[in-house]
Amino acid sequence: MSDKPDAKNNAREVDRIKTGSFERRLSLTRAGLVAGSRLAGNMAANLFKSREKREESRREALSRQAQYLVEELGQLKGSVVKIGQVMALYGEHFLPVEVTEALHTLEDRTTALGWSKIHQVLLQELGADKLKELDVLHEPIGAASLGQVHRARRKSDGRELCLKIQYPGVAEAVDSDLDSVARLLKVARMVSFGPDFDEWLEEVRAMMHREVNYSLELETTRRFGEMLKDDDRFVVPDVFPEYSTSHVMATSYEPGLGVTHAQVQELSLARRNHLAQAALELFFRELFVWGELQTDPNFGNYRIRLGANPGEPDRIVLLDFGAVQKYPDSFIRPVCDMIRASYERDLERVIEGAVKLRFMRRDWPASVLDEFGKVCMAVLEPLAAEAEDVPEFALNADNEYCWRRSDLPTRIAKRAAKSAINRYFQIPPKEFVFLNRKLVGVYTFVSVLDAEFNGSAILERYLYPQTAVQGA
Repeated sequence: MSDKPDAKNNAREVDRIKTGSFERRLSLTRAGLVAGSRLAGNMAANLFKSREKREESRREALSRQAQYLVEELGQLKGSVVKIGQVMALYGEHFLPVEVTEALHTLEDRTTALGWSKIHQVLLQELGADKLKELDVLHEPIGAASLGQVHRARRKSDGRELCLKIQYPGVAEAVDSDLDSVARLLKVARMVSFGPDFDEWLEEVRAMMHREVNYSLELETTRRFGEMLKDDDRFVVPDVFPEYSTSHVMATSYEPGLGVTHAQVQELSLARRNHLAQAALELFFRELFVWGELQTDPNFGNYRIRLGANPGEPDRIVLLDFGAVQKYPDSFIRPVCDMIRASYERDLERVIEGAVKLRFMRRDWPASVLDEFGKVCMAVLEPLAAEAEDVPEFALNADNEYCWRRSDLPTRIAKRAAKSAINRYFQIPPKEFVFLNRKLVGVYTFVSVLDAEFNGSAILERYLYPQTAVQGA
């Protein structure tokens, strides 16, 4: 599950997930009106304060009301919570920072459905005869907003399975819940509706429908398993269509450790580099070769399986394919061209690519265009062909890039905030919002492993594939 906690989550149990559209719309509308009236009252009370005091008071009031709305969302459970989580991850271009910070707290809200209800779902979905073939553990190993995961054992051969079970009514409530949350934000005066927001909202809608489509996820898991079957750095669970439906997905149980687990963090640098390089190359393969990416950067989607014997490689277990997104060539091609231009330090081509992708406009001041292009190029710092393009503090004694020590995402964010870009920057195309989150997730994964290596050789294999084949 893309938003699942660790197995030992101690999630609270409930008897049902409320999915009645009228009840939910009423609750959300009431919450939005309350928050909006409170914010309006705050504005009136601050009318005669100084500009600095008004802004400080506004931020504090916005934060309080955002927390209030999150409390209301959290009580409704189901897809409402997942929608809030998605908005927290991808809404930075549309929502005030106080709102996204409050929405992030939804990630800690886990509620498991009691076994009696889960058993009813399994009976309805699989049928009594199929269900008799399995021993299903009653205690979930993961609980999230859309469903929960139970381990099971196939009686005939002892094969260990995972059953991902969707909560009743969640799939049917996606559209009404998304519309209600959007309406809540508008009523609460926390977002301004417009074409860009509407376009992004429809992308969130499409993502949510993919998340609840377990038949699609099963096929995507099977396809990624086939594409990665010859790469011993990765483990993709096997799929079991005979125990799967549109609301239940059965895969093989694949054990592993979280990337932040002490045993993983204590691995030698060479072993950590091996895992980090695998994650980076998988990203490039998804982008340059397949044109489809797993866009959810949650660490819960990955496990590390340590080699049991000397010489046996450590492997990354890929667990969740519900957020895989297929991109059109019309978007992928300019993105790849822009990456190539950044790698080759060709500022004008970077700017051209950004204009094509609607990040910038040609009528912006030249200084703003240049700075925006340079910020884009700075993203490729860990992949630079030459060490002189990298700050000295980000390199070790062997001139290898230190991903954690470099603190690259923070430095880029600060640079962009201090420049004139913010006054001109327009909301990026909806596809890039998700692609950018994926890139940040990959960088974070590599940084958490505290890897030290230069990524240029890996990137070059995808930028110049013909040269790579000839040199092989």
